[in-house]
Amino acid sequence: MKVGILTGGGDCPGLNAVIRAVTKSLIGYGQCEVLGIADGFEGLMAPQPQARPLRWDDVSGILHRGGTILGTSNSANPLKDAATLAQVQANVQALGLQVVVAIGGDGTMSLAHGVAQATGMHCVGVPKTIDNDIAHCERSFGFDTAVATVTEALHRVESTANSHHRVMIVETMGRHAGWLALEAGLAGGADVILLPELDYDVPTIAATCRRREERQRYTIICIGEGAKQSGDRQTVQAHVPGSPDPVRLGGVGHVLREQLQPYLNSEVRTTVLGHVQRGGDPTPYDRVLATRYGHKAAQLVLAGQFGQMVTLQNGQIGSVPIAQVANTQRKVPLDHELLVMARDIGMCLGERAAG
Repeated sequence: MKVGILTGGGDCPGLNAVIRAVTKSLIGYGQCEVLGIADGFEGLMAPQPQARPLRWDDVSGILHRGGTILGTSNSANPLKDAATLAQVQANVQALGLQVVVAIGGDGTMSLAHGVAQATGMHCVGVPKTIDNDIAHCERSFGFDTAVATVTEALHRVESTANSHHRVMIVETMGRHAGWLALEAGLAGGADVILLPELDYDVPTIAATCRRREERQRYTIICIGEGAKQSGDRQTVQAHVPGSPDPVRLGGVGHVLREQLQPYLNSEVRTTVLGHVQRGGDPTPYDRVLATRYGHKAAQLVLAGQFGQMVTLQNGQIGSVPIAQVANTQRKVPLDHELLVMARDIGMCLGERAAG
């Protein structure tokens, strides 16, 4: 059996750990030849397929490394037209692939599902995203590392906020889901946490900052890039024509700074963490989770259970149909225990007071 592996969408700590686990598991069973596809779906869209053999030694020593040895793309769209789909199908046949292991987020799963439906290509999915927003999966690898990165940033920002008596806003990634801002905000001791799921009220946030001006003299605000004021549209940084995910969010931290400053005596500053959240070596938790996912993906391949995505539910590794994941998103439920806890310990979520 010939098995292809690709990493699609944005890069993320733990990708190499999955590549390693899939490759070594399949080679270990002695039944498979593994090919690494370059730059996500771009490697299957090129006039000549871009792929190379992955042997045992090729994936040794990469467990701890960030990024992906295969390269990736978050703009490649194999579904953009019939000619592109035909090229993908021809490349899969030319490589002799029986199945492709697609490692990526909800966008990659949607593309994999679409290509499989259109061309008959067999696929197994592995959930990857620092946003933790993949449906039917309680933890995607890369998320724990990103939470640790944002938490450290909040801790560092707090010391300068305290010294200068400022309101410091830290903007995280996460798109339309607030998991990263929520968990990092809690771990980093943010005073205000603002999520895409809860529209924020500027006077409410300003009131929290003013109270802190009188006591601690500084405030830390953690805001997800998809957050917005009640009644507003989300801040859009850019459009990428032709991309499967053409909208790029970003800049809401600067918008909030302009909204808050007139209410406060303290100076308000914004830090946008951006792509530092994607970089660096994976945490031990992510290394183990990514390895578990890669091993399970190999088992699905060997069992011929195609069209499935590896998942973690109730702490157990399993799988769900990719069709159930495609074109969906996992957001923070408004009754989630972490939101209840945040309110109970006095954190501001930006909600307008009742009445």
